[in-house]
Amino acid sequence: MRILVVEDNRRMAALLRQGLVEDGHTVSVAVNGRDGLAMARSGGFGLLVLHVMLPGRSGFEIAQEVRALRDRTPILMLTARDAAQDIVQGLDTGADDYLT
Repeated sequence: MRILVVEDNRRMAALLRQGLVEDGHTVSVAVNGRDGLAMARSGGFGLLVLHVMLPGRSGFEIAQEVRALRDRTPILMLTARDAAQDIVQGLDTGADDYLT
């Protein structure tokens, strides 16, 4: 599966990429929200993994814009923000799951 990881922490992005590649996936990484949104819009991904707090655009904004394009690619929010209102916002903006 082709996966897009949008994570501004380069070490975390590298760890995620390594684990997913070891499982046989093809992984593209963006380290800011602007690039992540542009890559997501290009299509062809089987999964989007979005960090919430990103420079340029938040993961919430990326999810919302992807869904506005009627793109049904599964979206996983991966973040330390675990307040109920953040989880609700993530799911309301189009994420399929929210992992803290």
